[in-house]
Amino acid sequence: MAEGEKSPKKFSMVIIIVMIVVGLLLAGGISYFIATKIVTDKSVDKKVTQHEPGTFLKLGDVKDGLIINIGGLNSGRYLKISMIVEIKPDKKAAPAGKMPSPDEIKIQDTAVSVLRLQKIEDFDPVKQEQLKELVKNEINKTFGEEKVYEVYITNFVLQ
Repeated sequence: MAEGEKSPKKFSMVIIIVMIVVGLLLAGGISYFIATKIVTDKSVDKKVTQHEPGTFLKLGDVKDGLIINIGGLNSGRYLKISMIVEIKPDKKAAPAGKMPSPDEIKIQDTAVSVLRLQKIEDFDPVKQEQLKELVKNEINKTFGEEKVYEVYITNFVLQ
C-alpha cells in the first residue's frame, strides 16, 4: 500500500464519524427551532396584559346578585346570577355610600340589558366565557373606553 492511499477501514470510519456529527448538528438545530419558535409563539398567543389592580364591583343585590326574567314575558324562565366586575380604579371616586355611583348604575344597566337580550341557548355552560366577554365588551362600549378588565360569574342558576 502506498502512503497516499487510505485503507478502506479508515475511510469508512471517517464517514461514520462525519455522519454522527452531522446528525448531532441537525438534532441540535431542530431542538433550537422548536424551543425558540414554537414554544414562544404559544406563550405570545395567551395575550398577557399587565394592568394596575382593579376595583371589584358586585352587580345587583349583595346577597342574591341579579334576578332576571329571560326569554320574553311569557317564558317563565328566570336567571339568578352573581357577577363581579373588575373595573379600572377611579382616582377621583367618591367614598362609597348608600347610593351607587353613576358608573355603577351604568355598568349594572348594561349587564342586565345584555343578559335579557340573550336566548336561552346562550346560557349554556360551554358558552360562559363568550357571555362574560360579551358583557365586558358592551360595558366598555357604554363608557367608550376600556374600563372593565374582567367579568367574573360567581353564581349561576337558570330556572
